[in-house]
Amino acid sequence: MLLKIFNFPNTIISRYLLKNLIVFLVSIFFIIGLIVFGNQFVLTVQESVEHGIPFQELMPIVGFNMLRDVPIILSLSLFLAIIISISQMYKSSEAVVMNSVGLGDKSFVYYIQPIVLFSFVLVFILTIYAVPWAKQQKSYAEDETVNASEFSFITKGKFESFKNGEIVFYASESSLIDSAGEQNMEEVFIYITRKESPVIVLASEAIKYTDSTSQSIYLRLKDGVRYEGLPGDLNVNILDFDQYDLEIVSGEVQKSLSNFSEIEEKTTIDLLNEGGLLANAEVQWRFSQPLSILILSVIGVLLGKTSPRTGKGINLLIGVVIFMIYNNGLLVAKTSIENGELNPLIGLWSIHIFFILFLLIFYQLRQGKLSYFVDKIATLNKPEKSNV
Repeated sequence: MLLKIFNFPNTIISRYLLKNLIVFLVSIFFIIGLIVFGNQFVLTVQESVEHGIPFQELMPIVGFNMLRDVPIILSLSLFLAIIISISQMYKSSEAVVMNSVGLGDKSFVYYIQPIVLFSFVLVFILTIYAVPWAKQQKSYAEDETVNASEFSFITKGKFESFKNGEIVFYASESSLIDSAGEQNMEEVFIYITRKESPVIVLASEAIKYTDSTSQSIYLRLKDGVRYEGLPGDLNVNILDFDQYDLEIVSGEVQKSLSNFSEIEEKTTIDLLNEGGLLANAEVQWRFSQPLSILILSVIGVLLGKTSPRTGKGINLLIGVVIFMIYNNGLLVAKTSIENGELNPLIGLWSIHIFFILFLLIFYQLRQGKLSYFVDKIATLNKPEKSNV
């Protein structure tokens, strides 16, 4: 009924191709999803063990991460399924017979329209509505579980590193003061890596707190000694102090991370009304994912065209490389907009235009028309022989 409404072909060939495409799509999606979601499951178990959070409290976060990753997994699965389905028909010479009666690449593109358009609509709904909602819910869940545990992120009897390993911290005792994140510690040891000379700090007690103005996280050390230089060196500076504040996490870093996460959690309508570089980049990214499905589906049909003597996995490997270049190109363009290095008017649309041009050139090459024009140009450039 839907095929009649949208005027899709309902022939034996189209049904055969759609059936194979659906089987390959479901199989590939299941395999890739199992790998991605299995990896997230293992990481969640590790996080549960490290932070002492009950595993059942982290399961909603796993579910929100799964929903976040579905659009890109579906896009890749559909792209590879199209390549495999078309290649299989060429390998069995079915597509060769179809080409001989005038059914070529355009017919294949026409036949796979129902699955492509269904995937386009599904990914569009996911990226515009579902994924931002999932990221927002994940943020709420982390505030209640992971971030609550992070209030005691300095674990007693365990070495902790901060600022990319620049600071190593140890406390024999640790206890939470209040829900605002302040924490009391005893018998504190700190090692700070510096180019000039390392710094060692010993303190009888310390308090972790967050500065209300800069949002930086500090350790307020009390009744301790600060050694600059290693013991045995000639130039060792020793300082006794009653109170000494040490920055552990920069407030600027936290603000930038919160800005990015906040933008990703906003609805598309709010982003369109807000404007700005971050909002522009996020909106273009959301619209780019469903749009890329339409472009990649046609490229997949062209990549599927092969001969029985061609290696079985060559086209599939090329497809994976093209998908990675496409997706990474979108990510680079998105980052460039956020950093103010790329005009939003050019933005992610330039990546789509580039791949549309690539698609047109690839199509001409597959049809043999490009070589025809090249031969014509080469013939015109040849100097005429003069008769003497």
